[in-house]
Order: sequence, then structure tokens, then C-alpha cells
Amino acid sequence: MIGVSRPHESAALHVTGRALYTDDVALRLPGLLHAHPVTSPHAHARVLGLDPRPAYDVPGVVRVLTAADVPGVNDAGVKHDEPLFPDEAMFHGHALAWVLGETLEAARLGAAAVRVDLEELPSVITLGEAIAAQSFQGARPSLERGDVAEGFAASSRVFEGEFEFAGQEHFYLETHASVAQIEDDGQVFVQCSTQHPTETQEIVAHVLGLASHQVTVQCLRMGGGFGGKEMQPHGFAAIAALGATLTGRPVRVRLTRQQDMTMSGKRHGFHATWKVGFDHDGRIQALDATLTSDGGWSLDLSEPVLSRALCHVDNAYWIPHLRVDGRIARTHKTSQTAFRGFGGPQGMLVIEDILGRCAPELGVAPEDLRRRNFYVEGQATPYGQPVRHADRLDRAWQAVLDTSDFAARRTAIAAHNAQNPHCKRGLAITPVKFGISFNFTSFNQAGALVHVYKDGSVLINHGGTEMGQGLHTKMLQVAATALGLPIEMVRLAPTRTDKVPNTSATAASSGTDLNGAAVKDACEQILERLVPVRKTLQEETSAAPAWPDLVRRAYLDRVQLWAAGFYRTEGLSWDASAMRGSPFKYFAYGVAAAEVEVDGFTGAYEVTRVDIVHDVGDSLSPLVDIGQIEGGFVQGVGWLTLEDLRWDTSEGPHRGRLATQTASTYKLPSLSEMPADLRVTLLDHATEDGAVYGSKAVGEPPLMLAFSVREALRDAVAAFGHGCPVDLASPATPEAVFWAIDAARSNGG
Repeated sequence: MIGVSRPHESAALHVTGRALYTDDVALRLPGLLHAHPVTSPHAHARVLGLDPRPAYDVPGVVRVLTAADVPGVNDAGVKHDEPLFPDEAMFHGHALAWVLGETLEAARLGAAAVRVDLEELPSVITLGEAIAAQSFQGARPSLERGDVAEGFAASSRVFEGEFEFAGQEHFYLETHASVAQIEDDGQVFVQCSTQHPTETQEIVAHVLGLASHQVTVQCLRMGGGFGGKEMQPHGFAAIAALGATLTGRPVRVRLTRQQDMTMSGKRHGFHATWKVGFDHDGRIQALDATLTSDGGWSLDLSEPVLSRALCHVDNAYWIPHLRVDGRIARTHKTSQTAFRGFGGPQGMLVIEDILGRCAPELGVAPEDLRRRNFYVEGQATPYGQPVRHADRLDRAWQAVLDTSDFAARRTAIAAHNAQNPHCKRGLAITPVKFGISFNFTSFNQAGALVHVYKDGSVLINHGGTEMGQGLHTKMLQVAATALGLPIEMVRLAPTRTDKVPNTSATAASSGTDLNGAAVKDACEQILERLVPVRKTLQEETSAAPAWPDLVRRAYLDRVQLWAAGFYRTEGLSWDASAMRGSPFKYFAYGVAAAEVEVDGFTGAYEVTRVDIVHDVGDSLSPLVDIGQIEGGFVQGVGWLTLEDLRWDTSEGPHRGRLATQTASTYKLPSLSEMPADLRVTLLDHATEDGAVYGSKAVGEPPLMLAFSVREALRDAVAAFGHGCPVDLASPATPEAVFWAIDAARSNGG
């Protein structure tokens, strides 16, 4: 079954509306209470007093939850820096208390009635303000190789620059949702839209003062996650569980879209200062940079995000002398969190922006500058990990050049631009080298539980969560392949902490690698137990037994027909303090070429064609993988060109308020932004030894293929100024492109 293109296992349920999500389950529960937050109108304020009594005058209000109600630890973060009920508001929209009502409207009106006395305090909103105030938090990692001074001394050209680029809203279709109920035996049962059920279980347990075995968390499925549901759901689940514990009734927390955008974290925005040196052939000799991420009000996952950014600042390029320092700004905004790529895109964007800026200064075509700096076999990353299969990057690059007819189109675009003063086209090709595994080595493990029933049918449980990415589809294919069965004989159960314990988050593109290997291990244990049974049956019947007969005989012979599988990624080593080791199982490679057309009067543009060759190893499920590549690419285009997060930075009453808190003010990619011509090819001859059935991760790496669109916009903008260097904002919105065109005309005229 592996390698076969199959539709998503829930595709029919999705399109018919029969797929159940957390909130669908919640609304079916009798006696359900609804929760609504009491939020801060200030970005930073001290809570002087909170009086819940007026809320009880609102019909339908049942309970107001405050810090006094917490029986355990009043904190929802793994770093213990995120009080569930804070005495100091740290961002605009910070929940200070929660009201439970018979209806959501009653809870909303009750929340509005709660009296809160706040003392507004000075706030830090922008990265620039944080840097000026030296407002930092967490570790300050540094990555070094060689001698940067020596590298610059050997450089014939040296450039310096500064670059600030924005974060990104997850905008999953399903907002944060949790429902909790207390079962007959006092067990706390939480259903949650979470990428990390085990961590949700642990946070709920410590808020309630319980042991983990007294809390069960289930994730049926998610309507998208993208990293936004790795850490951020825990507090909402804890509120639901606390409310259910205090009232004895089921409690639902489901954020509206505006609440979700206002209250939940985003991709980290970054600020970078850099200095780079090239030799006379355009080969990078040295890079010295400082990356500052906007962590928001608490640490969340900012430290590993920054670490991964530093580990990806090289992208696909050999940099012999390198020093990159990292730091996390503390601002009065939502606590920024995991987002597809987990810091990798931010690190890679820095080097891609540098090469795009410097190519004209060096008199080298950007595609030539990039390729001549590629890693080759035998070289290692700045943190010391050998770059295996570097030839795949070059193969993918050449495949895109050939299949996209890149050289001929470059000539045709030059001719078009010469004839059209107000409409220019651009073409660019960019690479991706992305490390696969969790930064934190201990997370690289997974479990699974496989049951074979007496009739030969199979049920599998695993620790990964389904958020639409097709993980469950691949797990069904892995189990069917391992057992040699039709996929229709295999069913998958919802992810639950009482079936597979101590799970890692479904993140870091590792869901298939980890859980697939665990499922395969469980299946192989069962098959091994069936070997003597099969032999006996063959001797008795002189024929190979059918699967149902084999299983029935095994049961009668009292052979165990279930198994707990386990997998741990071997070969990993990482010293986070020294930033040295081999933190990744392997690298995923990809190449994309993009063509754009830009209107010189408005800065509006269209992506006309994109060619992609991407390395997924031996694909387990080609249809799923191609869908992930297309979706990741488009999400990357959104981050780099459209999605413009804006906070109010004025000194007025709305300082720190997220201005882009709805779909009407936050521009997302739609069908009109899709390339008219999008061609995706999977790299052939790309088996990955040591991964499940030779496959590779595909969740995050395709997002960075979108660099090609940004660089194509740079190429088009440069044509308005006769090829001058272009400073392009990120996101490169039409407005930003217009101002870049204006600058190019001024500089190149």
C-alpha cells in the first residue's frame, strides 16, 4: 500500500461535513457550559482588583473562574512563566478571568459585567523598541565556525545590512477548542484541538493538582494546526477542565476567530543585522549576523525556535567562517509560538535576502551566485553535522532548470521587460535544505498500539495527531503494508493519552517518521509471533493460510495478537549550550523556480508559473505528499508577500492592539494568488536509509520553496531600475513592491 496515491482517509467526511471536530462533540453534551474570557484592554497593566460579583446578576451565568479557584499550579506554560490567571496583563486581550454560562451569550455578557481595576504600565510593542530597551528573555545562543575576521580579510567584497521581517498568523480553519467533563470515577476527560495531547494532559494535571493518570486527553482531529496548536491549547484546555471540576458539568472553550487572532501566538517576527564577505568568484567567505526574534510576553517555544533559526541560517550554502548570535525580545504581545518551519524559515530568509541583495553588486546572476555556493558531499554545517546526499540538491536544481526551460524564459523575460516600461516580469530559482528531527533529542520517540481481532481486522492507535496533513492516511498505509493486508481491513482510532502515553508533539515534520516506525514495529512484532503458527498451518494443509485463518488459529493457540510498538530516532546528538552536534536525522531538499509579473503603477503582481522539484525520499503516499508541497508553498507565499500583521504602536488607548484581527484586515492567500501554472515533481532515486520505508518528511520544508516568489519579485522590481540592487520588505505586499519600484527607479534612472 505504500507508494500508492490514495485520497485522505477522511476526505469524504470533510467534504460532506460528517467529520467531527472538538466543538462538534462538545455541543452534543447535555448540561454543557460555555466559557468566555474577561480580557485586558491594555497591552501592559497591573491588576489592582477584580470583582466577579456583578457577573452573577446576569441571567445564565453559573461561575466566574479566577486564580482563587486553582487547586494546583496557576500556570499554563512549560516554562512556568504563563500564569493562567495573571495579576499583570501582558498583552492586549490577555485573559484575566473566565465566565461560565448556560449559553455563550450569557457568558459573554457576564464577562462584560466583571469589574476589573487596572493600572496601565509602560509597554514595549515593536522589535525596535525592545532592542533599544534591551528587553530580552531566555537563552542567547551563538553559532560559530572558523574565524570570521580571517574570512573577511580573505574577502574581496564585503557588504553590510539590516533586515526586519514579519511574523504570520496561523489562521487554521478550526479555532482553539476544548471541552472537558468529569467521568463517573472522577477521571478528567478533555477533548482538545491539540498537536501535543501529552503536554496538554500534563498542564491540565498540574493546574488541577492531579497526577497525569487522572487526566485523559483525546484529539479526534484538528481543522489545521501549523504549529499553533503545539503549545497554545494547554491553557484553554485547563480552563475547561477547571470549570468542569468546579461545576461538575461539561465545559466548552471555543474561541471566535477574532478572539483566536487576538489571544493566540504567531510566527516569530525577526530583526537581523549582518555582514557578509565574498571572494572574487562570488563564493561566501564569512558571515557575521545577529538575529533577534520577537518572543512576545513569555518564552513559550521561543528558545528552540531561535536555535533552529540559527541552525538554518546557512540554508543550502557552504559558509567557511560564520558567527551568528541570537536573542529573544520580550514584548507586550501574544507569546509567539511554533509555526510551520519552527524558526527555519526565518533563518533561511536571512541568507536568501543577503544573496538576493548582493548578486547585482557582485555582477553575478542570482541563480549562479546561489549554485556556486551549494554544499558538496563531504562538507558539514556550521554546527558540525555532515551534509549527506548533497548531490540531491544539485540534481533537483538541474531538474528545475531543465523542465522549466529556465534559460529560454530568462531571455524572453528580458525581451519583454525591454519593451514594457510599466509592466515587468521576474524569474528566480531558490533551494531548500531543511533538517528533520526535533531540536530537543528526547522528543524523537514515538509509540503505537496495534490490535488484530479474531476475524483478522486491525485497529491501530498511535501518538500522532491528524490536522488535515494526511498522517492518519499514511499510518493506515504503513500498517497495511507491514501486515500485507488490504487497507480496508485496517481502522485507526482517535489519538488518546490513555492508549499511547508520553507522546511527542506532532510537529517538526516528524509525525510520519516517528509514528510510522512505531506502527511498523508493532506490526512486525505480531508477524513474528505468527511465524510458528503459519508454519504449523502450512504443514497441516500443504497451503499458505489465508490471513483470517492464520489469526483465528493464533487466537486458539493463545498467541498474543496485539503489540505496543516503539521507535526512537538513532544517530542524534546535540549540545544546545555549545550549538554543536547532529540534531537532525537527515536533510530534506527542494528547489523552486517562480515567475511573476508586476504592475509598475500599483505594485500589484501575479505569480504566473512555478516549477518545483522536491525530495520526499520514497513517497509513502504521493497524492498526500504533493498536496503538502502545494499547500506549504502557498502558505509560504502568504507569509512572504501578503500576510501583514499590524499592531497599534501609537501612545493612545489602543496601544498594543492587534489591528489585523479578522479576515477582513488580514490578507490570506486565496485562489487568485495561486500560480496559474503550478508544476510539482517528486525527486526520483531519493531513498532515505533509516526512515520508514525510505520516505522523508514533507510537512515543513515546502514552505521555504516560496522564497522563489519573493526573489522573482525582487528580479522584476530591479528591471524598473535597470538591474540595481533591491531592498525588498517582507511581507512584499503590493504596497511594499510599489515603494521598492519607486526606489529602484530613483536609484537606477
